[in-house]
Amino acid sequence: MLHLTLRQLKVFESVARNLSFSRAAEDLFLTQPAVSMQIKQLEDNIGLPLFEQLGKKIYLTDAGRELYHYSRAISQQLADMELALDELKGLERGKLHISVVSTAKYFAPHLLARFCQRYSGITVNLNVSNRETVLKQLSDNVIDLAIMGQPPDGLDIATDSFMENPLVIIAPPDHPLCKVRHIPVKRLEQETFLVREPGSGTRGAMERFFMAHHISINRGMETDTSEAIKQAVQAGMGLGIVSLHTAELELETKRLKILDVQDFPIMRHWHVVHRKNKRLSSVAQAFRKFLLKEAPGLMPGITGVAK
Repeated sequence: MLHLTLRQLKVFESVARNLSFSRAAEDLFLTQPAVSMQIKQLEDNIGLPLFEQLGKKIYLTDAGRELYHYSRAISQQLADMELALDELKGLERGKLHISVVSTAKYFAPHLLARFCQRYSGITVNLNVSNRETVLKQLSDNVIDLAIMGQPPDGLDIATDSFMENPLVIIAPPDHPLCKVRHIPVKRLEQETFLVREPGSGTRGAMERFFMAHHISINRGMETDTSEAIKQAVQAGMGLGIVSLHTAELELETKRLKILDVQDFPIMRHWHVVHRKNKRLSSVAQAFRKFLLKEAPGLMPGITGVAK
């Protein structure tokens, strides 16, 4: 008879999902040796290896794939049980598991804080990741809700827009174009742009805009954070296209300026997303309704783009 613990299965599932001991350790707030020890104990108990290493990568063995199937089913049943118990408690207690794309980290904590003030007994697990990771979390059904700019294609999801997300062109205050009004889009071909990584929602919106306007831009540095783009723009390395939410502090302190370019801003929206077949907890349902009804009014200055 196998004597497996829920802790061992939780650790195994994280390693199997990430195919990485270090990422599993980060997810579970454990040390990597602690994760390795749990997996070793699990393999000793089962009597079969669960992973094999080829070069620097690890892969599931046949036994590992079989155990992963059952461990996910067990995790889902435990999550359903926790959800049912939380619903009996109502909104006085409960947990909200939410992931946001990195650009949303500039406003999501503010909205969560207001929500938690209303329902002080709930616990929030907030994860900030790039778009690819958030989509994987949705696919793996490990979160309740996600906040992102561009809803994904191909996943069986429900999505609702709740707030405007203007994309603006930022420049250092001493850039010559800061003094020009109604800059023709074609003029941007003379500038160098600092861009987000492929797969980023901001990158995709930028590329669609320039393609629609038959504009070919010069690309300089490529980075996976809006912070790096803002810093590089301030340093004079080029122009950047970012969500207005990410640059409000720099605009207020006059470290950056928004260029007055024709057909800008690119107006997008923030969306709250969840799996269609996901049974949302009372807390998740309440937060979703909170975003749809109240988020725009709680973020003054966001919907208007001041030059």
